[in-house]
Amino acid sequence: MELTRRDAVAALAAIGGAGGAAYGYSRLRDDDSPEPSSPSDEHVLDTMQAVAEVVYPSELSGREAFVEEFASARLATDDHGAGIREAVAVLDDHTDTWYDEQFVSLPAVVRENALENLGADVADEDPTGSTAERVRYYLVNELLLALYSSPTGGKLVGIENPQGHPGGIESYQQGPDALDR
Repeated sequence: MELTRRDAVAALAAIGGAGGAAYGYSRLRDDDSPEPSSPSDEHVLDTMQAVAEVVYPSELSGREAFVEEFASARLATDDHGAGIREAVAVLDDHTDTWYDEQFVSLPAVVRENALENLGADVADEDPTGSTAERVRYYLVNELLLALYSSPTGGKLVGIENPQGHPGGIESYQQGPDALDR
């Protein structure tokens, strides 16, 4: 299956507009941790691409354009964009401590291990919680939300018309089985 920029726009529309909804960002770091430096938008987009490579199904193509379109719009929001940037900074801090490299520089298998070691694979999502909860909220869940609220991602998991995507007149005239033929 191929993801497109249109899928990214549909995902953005499904979650509340071109810039997306701000999720009530407040302070992202623990009180006793030093504030990480804010990474560039290019580095944030590269990191989100690297996370998507780990969390998205391998049978998807077009991931790069999809993630770039979606993430660029999300970074444009003030509070949520700041949350994403800080989550990337704390993830890089974690991987620098454990692996002596930033997250994007690690091979995909090691990136998956890094997310697991951090606990982001099982953590609850919380924009003001622990490092694992913030990474889960702003990076992992952000990308999964984008994927599964897009038409292609919805079809991947058997949801013909994800919320916010009407599916076109054809889907209203025929049953879901007729569209798969």
